[in-house]
Amino acid sequence: MDTNVLVAASRSRNGASFALSLFTYACRVAEEEHVSMNQFFVMAIAEKVSALKTETYFRERQSRGELNGFYTWLNASPDAEPMAGDELI
Repeated sequence: MDTNVLVAASRSRNGASFALSLFTYACRVAEEEHVSMNQFFVMAIAEKVSALKTETYFRERQSRGELNGFYTWLNASPDAEPMAGDELI
């Protein structure tokens, strides 16, 4: 299910009924994946936590970056044709 649909539905006046359909959908997915609802929820929470930790890592890494150093490195790169498969289309 598209996350934009989830966000739009959760903000609508019918948000309460959407929560029930979301639960129904989650039950169906858990069954299709052959896992219990508990396992499904734990995996979903773990995925969300992982995504948030990844975002935090990249924000911290970005704050330590030095743009001038990047441009120095980039300018030192050879001016060559891209390797096969790396071309812009």
